Amino acid sequence: MIPKAMSDFSILTEGFAEAAARAGRLARRDALAAGHSVVFVDSLGRYVEERPDGRRFEIRLESTHSREAHRVVQRELTSDAA
Repeated sequence: MIPKAMSDFSILTEGFAEAAARAGRLARRDALAAGHSVVFVDSLGRYVEERPDGRRFEIRLESTHSREAHRVVQRELTSDAA
């Protein structure tokens, strides 16, 4: 059994969340600057691939394809569709 004081402890503080978000932003920036695409889930629940040139695409991940082709582009997202 976990003592009460330990069960009330959580590392998921506001400071931790801010640090994690900051680390994610830096990793995204560095990956794009190095010429790599970044894949994330947006606020609408879509998988989005952002490319170093700034273009964004809604994608789906297809597990039956080879590793090189598992991202299937659904459509390009324009500023009015994002």
